[in-house]
Amino acid sequence: MSQWRSPALAVLSTYPPTPCGLATFAAALTEGLSAIGIRDVGVVRSAVDDSRSDDMRVVALLRPGSTSSRLAVARRVNAYECLLLQHEYGIYGGPDGSEVLDLLDEVEIPVVTTLHTVSLRPTASQRRILERIVDSSAAVVTMTETASARLESGYDIDRNKISTIVHGATVPRTLGSPPVSDEPTFLTWGLLGPGKGIEWVIDALGELKARGLSARYVVAGRTHPRVLENDGEAYREMLMARAERLGVADAVEFDPSYRPLGSLLDLIERSTCVVLPYDSDDQITSGVLVDAIAAGRPVIATRFPHAEEILADGAGLLVGHAAPQHLAEAMERVITDRRLVANMSLVAASMAPSYRWAAVAADYADLAARVANPAYASQRVSPLASTAAFGGTASFGGGQ
Repeated sequence: MSQWRSPALAVLSTYPPTPCGLATFAAALTEGLSAIGIRDVGVVRSAVDDSRSDDMRVVALLRPGSTSSRLAVARRVNAYECLLLQHEYGIYGGPDGSEVLDLLDEVEIPVVTTLHTVSLRPTASQRRILERIVDSSAAVVTMTETASARLESGYDIDRNKISTIVHGATVPRTLGSPPVSDEPTFLTWGLLGPGKGIEWVIDALGELKARGLSARYVVAGRTHPRVLENDGEAYREMLMARAERLGVADAVEFDPSYRPLGSLLDLIERSTCVVLPYDSDDQITSGVLVDAIAAGRPVIATRFPHAEEILADGAGLLVGHAAPQHLAEAMERVITDRRLVANMSLVAASMAPSYRWAAVAADYADLAARVANPAYASQRVSPLASTAAFGGTASFGGGQ
């Protein structure tokens, strides 16, 4: 067996202090790579603003619309042995982020692309871009089997390039501990904006009140920057007015502060159940969902693909979209059935180890080693990616 060696890795993505889920993912993955002993990791940050990162691993800045920036980034990236590209439409400039294709034309090293969105109903432009990205990549990663199957069946791509590696999460030391608060507390967190479905939870609280049941609902997170730029705080203000109108304003707490990881984990520990009432039925990946499971908390979620997949073993309850009556029924079960909550928490806690960032980063390092050195292609050689050690769940070739 050849001795395993991780190649020098470049990571291209949005990155803190940019406030978005993709940036958070990239930072956690980068930290995970460093934590498992990958010493040569360089981050190329895609950013349209003038904010600066104080992370010493950031080696270059990609500015959408800038040819000179793109060429400089390509030269910097080509000094590494493999590029881990995080893809989402719209973050690389051009219609649907098409400028990423120009960059890939300049990249000479193998590319592993993580697809954060695989749309069920893509536009012609989105389909063309995604297919070209896959064609330019040595391997592509999806984070759910649903996304893998959708990519195989809905796009003209080489299925042998697909690997499935789960979305990572920080597993707290207090995994499985009961909620800090004795009062039933439901939690939704993340960047705020239309489509989050928070209004349906507020409506459900109104129904619970009519049934003589009470609970606390915490909505944590800043308004999404793009929403704030276009509409200000209109969505948050609508939610507050709705709660007031239904007589449940005293049960709803809006926390607009930015919470670092430790503070967020503390907030999750104080919750009885996480609620993800998203309106979209096309969401294949939810970092919030994974974080909730990794913290051992049960989840109530609408039937979006990632929730249907991850909650299938009993870690939560699924409800219809825009259906406050279904939400109220599920929330009532959480409030009144302690055995159900305990069982869901046990299932979530049993799943948590497979989402540790160390396991996820090790799977990425192993895949990068494979594409960077064909000698590794026929064997799984990374000691860091051992499922016995970390509980990783990567699969290679067609996502099977």
